[in-house]
Amino acid sequence: MRVLSAAGRSLARSLAQPLAVTLALALPATGLADSLAAPAAPPSFATLVADSVSSRPDDVLIATGHVQVLYKGARLSASRIAYDQKAGRLQVDGPLVLVDPDGRNVLLADSADLSADLRNGILESARMVLDQQVQMAASRVNRVDGRYTQLSNTVTSSCQVCAAHPVPLWEIRARRVVHDQVAQAVYFQDAQLRFAGVPVFYLPSLRLPDPTVKRAPGFLVPSLTASSTFGTAMKLPYFLPLGPSRDLWVEPFIGTKSVRTLSARYRQAFDTGAIAFEGAISHDAILPGERRGYFFGSGNFAIADGFRLQFQIQTVSDPDYFVNYGLTQVDRLATGVDLSRTRRNEFIDAKVLHFHSIRVGEDNSTMPTDVASLDWVRRDPAVFGGMGTLSFRSLALVRRSSADIVGRDVSRAGIDATWQRSWVLPGGLVASSEGAVQADLYNVSQDSTYRAVTLRGLPQLAAELRWPLVKGGPNGSGQVLEPVAQLIWSPRSAATVPNEDSQLSELDEGNLWSLSHFSGIDGVETGLRANIGVAWTRYAPGGWTLGVTAGRIYRQVDPGSFDPASGLGGTASGWLVAGQARWQDFSVINRAVFGNGQGLSKEELRLEWTRGRTRIGTSYLLSVPNPLGIALSTLPTREWLMDAAYPIRRDWTGRVAWRYDFVARRADASALAFTWRNECISVDLSLSRLYASSTSVSPTTTFGFSVGLVGFGGGTAGPSQCRQ
Repeated sequence: MRVLSAAGRSLARSLAQPLAVTLALALPATGLADSLAAPAAPPSFATLVADSVSSRPDDVLIATGHVQVLYKGARLSASRIAYDQKAGRLQVDGPLVLVDPDGRNVLLADSADLSADLRNGILESARMVLDQQVQMAASRVNRVDGRYTQLSNTVTSSCQVCAAHPVPLWEIRARRVVHDQVAQAVYFQDAQLRFAGVPVFYLPSLRLPDPTVKRAPGFLVPSLTASSTFGTAMKLPYFLPLGPSRDLWVEPFIGTKSVRTLSARYRQAFDTGAIAFEGAISHDAILPGERRGYFFGSGNFAIADGFRLQFQIQTVSDPDYFVNYGLTQVDRLATGVDLSRTRRNEFIDAKVLHFHSIRVGEDNSTMPTDVASLDWVRRDPAVFGGMGTLSFRSLALVRRSSADIVGRDVSRAGIDATWQRSWVLPGGLVASSEGAVQADLYNVSQDSTYRAVTLRGLPQLAAELRWPLVKGGPNGSGQVLEPVAQLIWSPRSAATVPNEDSQLSELDEGNLWSLSHFSGIDGVETGLRANIGVAWTRYAPGGWTLGVTAGRIYRQVDPGSFDPASGLGGTASGWLVAGQARWQDFSVINRAVFGNGQGLSKEELRLEWTRGRTRIGTSYLLSVPNPLGIALSTLPTREWLMDAAYPIRRDWTGRVAWRYDFVARRADASALAFTWRNECISVDLSLSRLYASSTSVSPTTTFGFSVGLVGFGGGTAGPSQCRQ
């Protein structure tokens, strides 16, 4: 802020009497009626800063040269201001800039006649900028009560204008525009929408939310799609806030091939949580005469004593609905409640769920559709110098079928106690020991192959040695080599129980050194066994790293119930080799399981290169079939996936995705999308092709198109078209 001239400081001292300027102007804060009804309020002061200040005999204060007036957070900048103290008016010569107290709305003009509190007045040849996004140019601007700003003969746009682009890409021309700062709305009269100067739409009146508004009622950006299933269709979403903590979103979807869909979403936040519900109702030619749709709901609440209560609802009319309408790929629906609490040394979780599968080949009558579970885990970090953990777990599974074996119902309850401790030995060796004992009581009905009641106990002891070896290089590089050997003992046999929660298991670097490699409680490994492996990592000062983990499991007893694709079966499992390499923008991640008489049973490879907005990635997946597993795992898997994003130009971005099934010898899905975005508009084009799926064999091609106006809920701004 500039200091006053010597004359200005002298004048300020002479006027710092009852009259008023410190440099400061005493502005009336209350009206006459208010002053009669209550004791006089202290005056409000407006600070004035200028290169030169003078006073005329008629009580007119004139400030010239880099003038700034600050009053209640508002700021006015101009080249000259004449303040008539008797009339309480400001005559302002521009170029002037008036910034509102919140700093989000700015007025620029050639000249103005304003009230002393800057709340009322007229600005000539003015321009208003809302939230640094939308600009409104007008021949005349009226300010009323500091709330309303009325503009005449207005051009509104968020596009920048320059010599290379003299015409805004989009603009709204209107005879009259009113901006209501309290309602945070902009009202247009006789509005005309133009693209590249060409009129495309006319409305006698139009209301748009202020760019500062995050939640305002009104239509959102529409989108146009064309697909082989629905023909040409349009989505026109509407958003309706129902208060500060609730809102409703509704989207009609109408297609030329007899498609009528109404989607909706309701959200509400509470002091202790939130709920959300969404769904859709459809009538289409895919299933003529039938009402199709889905409904999802969820909630999450904090309740007493640190507990959280969550619920979930999922239902759909038919298995093909999600695929037909390009919605979520959920193929097993879950409905239920979950009560849990997590503390530093304690975890409690109780849930009741109902499942419904829409996968091809799965029969809901023979699947465990009703599930209830209770888990309690408590750990103590000071038990005999180590970490002690005690847990209680229970589970109940119910099938609708009453047939023998396939209609089996199971319930179990059990406890598990473990203890772990580590020591650092001479030479840098790290020794660990672990002991565990588990006992589970099973109740089985409607399955003649198992006893009705079975008690299974299993003690386990483990000893582990790790030898981390570190080597530094002369150029700042480093290597870490860590061989690991783990020996585990448990009885050679255990009571036979149904395997309900350990059907699919994986061998990876996360569970290579674990007491059990089953994914659940029902499956157990018995007998003497050893987990042996090595991990090696190299770090280079150039920014690249390379890490490899390899290992294998040797057993006295073959569990006989592992998925063949996992490579875990047999007295000697397959070899696990997992590695990752990163160098600047390039990364490679690979996990492979091979050997065990099967060759390569699982392979997961991912290559990715990223630099700025450019990204190219590809993946390869291979898995052998599991003859005893669920329907989908009985088939081999060999897929190639590719995805990429590339900034074609500064404001153009292209994306492509591809998935090819080598087993079926055809593409599964492909997608191509382009996005064009600058400072005032965003355009999205997409083309996708779904060749087949697990629930629908009808190929579908979909084309999408949407345009958003930045500044009025049309997305985020991109690079300016005027920037060189």
